[in-house]
Amino acid sequence: MAEKIETTEAKAKEVKRMIDQIINKVKKTKDADKKVPIIRDLRNRIPVMAIKKLTNGFTDKFSGRASGYVRIIKLSPRKSDSARMAVIEFV
Repeated sequence: MAEKIETTEAKAKEVKRMIDQIINKVKKTKDADKKVPIIRDLRNRIPVMAIKKLTNGFTDKFSGRASGYVRIIKLSPRKSDSARMAVIEFV
C-alpha cells in the first residue's frame, strides 16, 4: 500500500490534525487492553482499514517522533473547479 492520498488541501489539513491526535492517543497507552476502548471510540471517525493498521503495530514506526506523522504536499489546482489539491502521506 502506498499510504498516501490525493485530496483537496482543506481535507488534507483536517486529516493531518486527526491523524496526529489518534496516533498520539494510541502511543500513550502502552497496554494492549487499554488500546481497545480508544480504538473502539474511533470507529465512527475513521475507516476500519485504518483501525486495523493502528492495532497491528503501525504506531511503533513512530515511537521516536513526538508529532508530525504525515506530510502534506501541495499540488496544482484541479482543472474542473480550480480547487487546491494536495497529497497527504505518512513520513
